[in-house]
Amino acid sequence: MQFLNQTDLTPASFILNGIPGLEDMHIWISFPFCSMYVVAVVGNCGLLYLIRYEDSLHRPMYYFLAMLSLTDLVMCSSTIPKALCIFWFHLKEIGFDECLVQMFFIHTFTGMESGVLMLMALDRYVAICYPLRYSAILTNDVIGKVGLATFLRGVLLITPFTFLTKRLPYCRGNVIPHTYYDHMSVAKLSCGNVKVNAIYGLMVALLIGGFDILCITVSYTMILRAVVSLSSADARQKAFSTCTAHICAIVFSYSPAFFSFFSHRFGGHTIPPSCHIIMANIYLLLPPTMNPVVYGVKTKQIQDCVMRILSGSKDTKSHNI
Repeated sequence: MQFLNQTDLTPASFILNGIPGLEDMHIWISFPFCSMYVVAVVGNCGLLYLIRYEDSLHRPMYYFLAMLSLTDLVMCSSTIPKALCIFWFHLKEIGFDECLVQMFFIHTFTGMESGVLMLMALDRYVAICYPLRYSAILTNDVIGKVGLATFLRGVLLITPFTFLTKRLPYCRGNVIPHTYYDHMSVAKLSCGNVKVNAIYGLMVALLIGGFDILCITVSYTMILRAVVSLSSADARQKAFSTCTAHICAIVFSYSPAFFSFFSHRFGGHTIPPSCHIIMANIYLLLPPTMNPVVYGVKTKQIQDCVMRILSGSKDTKSHNI
């Protein structure tokens, strides 16, 4: 193994080995990965275009959706192109500093994804529980500030990971059985004390994921109470239908995350490593792929904008939520 400095045992590069045990299947695995990535890029870029240029989508709900689309693009683009290079061209080497950059982007924007989903839950709460004050509460200034705060939260909490990882001595080789630079997968290659890394990782997971899930749960509890109290069945259905796409986004985002979290802690010896790695990639690829599809299918305003563009109409009159 090549070292930059023998005294601190910092490797010049790591080798990302793809999916261990399925090396012969890499070329076949690459096709669904590539297809999902293309759908994710086209779908999210399409949403960003619509929200930018269609006046009818210049509303708080769609500004949060634009944040989600931008986050999804960065999140999947941080990992899938490198994974495809491993599958197609066997370009497995990645520099140590490049590893740290990739880790920073992955963890920052997965935290951003969770934060934006939490903000979208609060948006739905205000829209359903305080419809007359919706525009007054969620002004452009407020949306910009909460979006920036969510991003800075991720940056401030994830930045220490780079220093905690860089300080470790690596004397157990430089081969990582993964398609991207995962914090704990790399920490396992260290012969130093990784207890601080593990504790800080758990703390960040609670501060980001735990806090966001709590806010989402409280928001939907209040939404459910407000919807149930409506006298008209049509009104209840219409109110709750505005949340359908967001609920789907939550399921697509948190389901793979929960599977990875619990399988690592309770099924580590029974679930093969290849399954863990595939689910880790799905966790970063499924939400960016499905979110634009779900919002395109479930949101009438987006459908109307697409139909206007396809028909060549220039009408972009605003619609109510």
